[in-house]
Amino acid sequence: MDVYKNLPGINCRKCGVDTCMAFASKLIERAATPADCPPLDEEKYASKKEALIKLLSPPVKEVVIGSGERAVKVGGEEVMYRHELTYFNPTALFYDVDDTMPAEELQKRVREIEGFGVEKIGRILRLDGVAVRCKSGDPTAFGEAVLNVVETTELPVVLCSYDVEALEVGAEIAIDRRPLLYAATPDNWEKVAELAVRHSLPIAASVPGDVQGLLELSRRLKDAGVEDIVLDTGTAPLGDGFAETINNLAILRRLAIEEEVPEAMYPLMGVPMVSWLGSEDEVHAAYEEAAIAASQIMRYCDLLILHSTEIWSNLPLLNLRLNIYTDPRVPVSVESKLYEIGNPDESSPVFLTTNFALTYFTVASDLESAKIPSYVLVADTEGLAVEVSMAGKKITPEVIQDIFKRSKIEEKVKHRKLIIPGVSARIKGELEDATGWEIIVGPKDSSQIPGFLQKNWAVA
Repeated sequence: MDVYKNLPGINCRKCGVDTCMAFASKLIERAATPADCPPLDEEKYASKKEALIKLLSPPVKEVVIGSGERAVKVGGEEVMYRHELTYFNPTALFYDVDDTMPAEELQKRVREIEGFGVEKIGRILRLDGVAVRCKSGDPTAFGEAVLNVVETTELPVVLCSYDVEALEVGAEIAIDRRPLLYAATPDNWEKVAELAVRHSLPIAASVPGDVQGLLELSRRLKDAGVEDIVLDTGTAPLGDGFAETINNLAILRRLAIEEEVPEAMYPLMGVPMVSWLGSEDEVHAAYEEAAIAASQIMRYCDLLILHSTEIWSNLPLLNLRLNIYTDPRVPVSVESKLYEIGNPDESSPVFLTTNFALTYFTVASDLESAKIPSYVLVADTEGLAVEVSMAGKKITPEVIQDIFKRSKIEEKVKHRKLIIPGVSARIKGELEDATGWEIIVGPKDSSQIPGFLQKNWAVA
C-alpha cells in the first residue's frame, strides 16, 4: 500500500498492466521499475517519484560490474534471511589471472573460465568473471595483461592492485567493461576515489579485520563522490582467524539491513584464494578454498575471488549458490510444451508429466538412460510435482486438452495412447473422456519405465 500511495493512481495502463495496484505488486517483485510508469515523469508527480525510488531502494545497494549481457549485479538484497522474502543477485564468482603469466597461458585460462559450464535442472551454471592481479608490480605489464583479458573475453573484470598507477593503466584499458577497482585502502583511498569518480567505476574498499575502519573508509569514499562501493573486511585462511572473517561479514550485513547504517549498506566480498598463499599442495589448497567460499556464500558475500577452476571444487559452490538464490516462493519449473527424447517417430510412446523441473528432468534422464525414443507432454501445473498437482487439482482434463492442442501431438503419432504417472490413476476415466485417447497408468517411479514398457507397450 505504501508503494501504491506513491503511484499516480490513474490506472492509465501505460505500464503494461491494468491497474496501479497491479503495477505496485510488480515493483515490489522487481519485475518493473518506476521508469516503467510514464506519468511519473510528469512534474506534478515528481515528489511521488522521489518518494517511490527511496521506498523501493534496497538496504544493500545494487552495484553493476561489467557491461553488456555478461554484466553482473551484486548486492541489492533486502533481507537477512532468504525465507523472509528472497535473495535477488547470486554471489558473483571471479577467478584470477596475473600479469606474470605468459600471454598464451593467460588466454588459455581466461577461455577456461569463460567456457566453464555445468547443466543443472535445465540451467547452465557458469563462472562470472576474471580478476586480473598485478603480481609483477609493473603498471605496464599489468596493462598488457588487462588488454589481453579484455581482448579474449566479454566477461566482467576486477582490477586487483594497491598501486594506483597500475589501477589507472588498467582502468583506461578496460573502461568500456566497467571494471571493479580492487582496492581502496586507508593509505591510497584518495587517489583511487579520484580515479573511480573520473571514470564512474565501482570501488572495493578493503580494511582487513577492522569493521570500524572499513565503515570509516566507506564514509570517506562516499563523501568523495564514489557511488558504487563493495566492502572487503578481509578473508582469513581456515583456522582461528576464519571465525572472525565470518563474524565480520554477519556484522556488516546486520548493520546494513537491520540498523540501516549508511556506511554498511553496500555489497560484501571475500577472497577465498588466500588458501593458495604459501601452499604447495594444490589439492588441499583447492579444498580449503572451496570450504572458505561456501562459508562466505552462506554469510552474505556478494562477490568472491577464487583461483581453482577444478570441477570438483566448483560444482559444490555452484550448487550451493543455485539453492540459496532460488526464489523460495516460486517452484522451479520448465516450459509447458512437448519435449522429444531421442528421435521419436509415429510409433513412439507418449508420456505425461508436470512442469516441476525436478520431475521433468528425472523423467527425461530415465528415458535417455534407457535409450527410449519418446514424447513427453509437460502440463502446466504451476511448477508443482505430480502428487502435489493431484492434491491441488492442477492436472485436469482442461489442462491436458490445452497441452494436446498446443503440442499438436495427434499429428506426430499414429496411435492414441497416453501414459500417465501412476499416482494419477484416479483421473484415468476423466482424461479418456476428454481426449478420446486410451489412458495407460504408468509406474509411480520413472526408473521403472523400461520394464513397464516391455509388458504394456505395443502399437499395432
